[in-house]
Amino acid sequence: MIFLAVTMGFFAESIRENITNGEHVKQLTMQLVRDLKNDTANLQENIIYETKLNKKEDSLFTLLQQPLKKIDTKRMQLLISKNYNVKLFYPTLGAITAIKNELHLKQFSKSKISTYITGYEGRANVLKELENVQKNNMSNYLASFFKDHFTPVNMYALFHDEPVVNGEMRNLVQDDLTRLSVEITMIQGFNGDLISYDKKMKQDAVSLMKYATKQYGLEDE
Repeated sequence: MIFLAVTMGFFAESIRENITNGEHVKQLTMQLVRDLKNDTANLQENIIYETKLNKKEDSLFTLLQQPLKKIDTKRMQLLISKNYNVKLFYPTLGAITAIKNELHLKQFSKSKISTYITGYEGRANVLKELENVQKNNMSNYLASFFKDHFTPVNMYALFHDEPVVNGEMRNLVQDDLTRLSVEITMIQGFNGDLISYDKKMKQDAVSLMKYATKQYGLEDE
């Protein structure tokens, strides 16, 4: 009888622990889905923004192909300032971090969720590297052009969201426009990479959401 009581107690405790762990896992995966929905919304905003930016880069490149004496330098300054931007993505990692700390739980250890998370984080790391390269491009190409050729009054106006004061520029020759054409092409190329990786990251987020929703029975939550 004592042996039976101890055995039944052991099983009861095991069942309680399994129920508790199951509830904990469900809470974490529900939070994961909420985080990923936030990520997909932010990624979609980035895709839209970067697609519009791509068109501005096209406009600037086309403008720069004209002879210096025919260029609308006022519009050129405005376009350059509009292209001086990188929209960064910051993944929501609260639930992912918590789940990684609980991967010993059998509900996680016996699933593929760690594989999905590793893939998502890997994509995020590549995207961050691309963003860093693009930030360096902005600094090396556009910021240096500002310093070499913009007047103080126009620079001040543009970065205070005010209209360009005039078309005046400093020390500007045709070769400067040719060089900027090459540089804006490089910037546009990396912007295309950012769009591509934003789309891939969004798809990874959707795949992880679908897996978590099906694996942990969140369809009705």
